[in-house]
Amino acid sequence: MTGDPAPAPLLIACALGIEHLALRSGDRSGAGGPVTVLRTGMGPRAAERSVTRVLGDPALSTAAVLATGFCAGLAPGMHPGDLVVAEETRDPAGTTPCLGTDLLVKELVRALPGRTVHRGPLTGSDHVVRGHERSDLLATGAIAVDMESAATLLAAVRTGTRPVAAVRVVVDAPEHELVRIGTVRGGISAFRVLRAVLPAFFEWHRSLLLPRR
Repeated sequence: MTGDPAPAPLLIACALGIEHLALRSGDRSGAGGPVTVLRTGMGPRAAERSVTRVLGDPALSTAAVLATGFCAGLAPGMHPGDLVVAEETRDPAGTTPCLGTDLLVKELVRALPGRTVHRGPLTGSDHVVRGHERSDLLATGAIAVDMESAATLLAAVRTGTRPVAAVRVVVDAPEHELVRIGTVRGGISAFRVLRAVLPAFFEWHRSLLLPRR
């Protein structure tokens, strides 16, 4: 006798220990299936290697993948603690469209009332972006930059057809550059926001599990 198939798993990928701590300490009670929180290490190469390796596990072969953590905002008026929902991720290796962005925006607004949610292209970099580089990247149409999201999602879709998305928390912005995460108010604010995003991630994942009509 065969029962219902097991729900598809969710892989949430981040780079830094402080990001991993925030996600691990968030409320995981609303998960609709198995959830793995992966610390990939910093930078696009580490993200690509780590995600490719983990998705090679048969238990995660069908996993939806969501890249998250901190980012640098590119647009004037962005503040630490704002949220960025990627419509696509970009880097020199390619562009990856994201799925379910409308739902993610809606659920993030619900989970974090009062927080500003931005949506648009999220670009990748192999280094921390400072000064004039922000305006150069903004001119390409991107609204935020980080080092791992684009590599994470590209690796995920290269290993198989799966839904992918990226949500980042702004930790510094043109008028609010930080030297070290966690040592100033902006970093602490971003950490608290990242702890609170899991319900929105789980709703996004749950929507993917619903039968299509």
